[in-house]
Amino acid sequence: MTQATSTQIQLVSRPAGWPVPQDFRTVTVDLPALAPGQVRVRNDFISVDPYMRGRMNDVESYTPPFALGETMTGGAVGRVVASTSDQFGEGDLVVHALGWRDLAQGPAESFSPVQEVPGAPESLYLGLLGMTGRTAYVGLTAVAGLRPGDTVLVSGAAGAVGSAAGQFARLLGASKVVGSAGSARKVELLTGRYGLDAAFNYKDAPVREQLPAVIPEGVDVYYDNVGGDHLEAAIDVMNRDGRAALCGSISGYNAEHPAPGPDNLHMLTTKGLTLKGFTVGFYQDRFPEFQQKAREWFTAGRLVYDETVVDGLDRAVEGFLDMMGGGNIGKALVKI
Repeated sequence: MTQATSTQIQLVSRPAGWPVPQDFRTVTVDLPALAPGQVRVRNDFISVDPYMRGRMNDVESYTPPFALGETMTGGAVGRVVASTSDQFGEGDLVVHALGWRDLAQGPAESFSPVQEVPGAPESLYLGLLGMTGRTAYVGLTAVAGLRPGDTVLVSGAAGAVGSAAGQFARLLGASKVVGSAGSARKVELLTGRYGLDAAFNYKDAPVREQLPAVIPEGVDVYYDNVGGDHLEAAIDVMNRDGRAALCGSISGYNAEHPAPGPDNLHMLTTKGLTLKGFTVGFYQDRFPEFQQKAREWFTAGRLVYDETVVDGLDRAVEGFLDMMGGGNIGKALVKI
């Protein structure tokens, strides 16, 4: 099996506050000939996600930080171009975690075959039908225990996970779904395209002031992608026995100093609230259930999706920074 070269992006300095292009570099890496049981994949799309910002800090978390001077990792989808494994043949579509590069190579166990859904583009296996969708689904079901008739609030509802969570909540029987977003255009998309019952622009006024009017009946389930002022405001309006699934806190990812916590945590006691953080990897037993439902909903035309795509690995850092600044609608991707 012949050698090949792979263009890859590495982290060279840990950002203080907002990342800048100088924190990254592009390198060309020589890939050796395939060893027995390995595959080589040409990535078609790579994912850029908020959690990657946390991995740029040298702190303990649920996943190790990126090492300086080494190629970063992340979700990717592509096709096998060479294989010495019985598990894969040339042309097979796979998903894996060797993103931030155009050509990936490793043991066959590092790659997962995609069961393709008619009409679904390859990119969707990183989004609505992939890790993004799984994160939204398990947060609503396994973490927050969504029940038919619940009122649901989703923060960051025009992003990748948020737009999936809003739609899934509706399909799972929520009586009302409300979302927050950061522009008038996104607010219009939430109600006009994603089918939410109401939405608001968190930049128009403090979230704490807007929520009581937007959702006067209170919140039973809160799906949090933002943290900060959104979490504090949600606690104010949560109903007794309300449940919050804490998926992310993008509002604080670039902060140079920790922000004060919510000032109303006493309501967890007086209202009997449950706030539970999670990462999707803890709920792999729910993946088959999600896969079945998501495929059924997509095939029936009950799901819509948007993608913000930049072309070329040379623009991957640009795409990541734009996503962190809220410039994306739906899933943020880099097309290789």
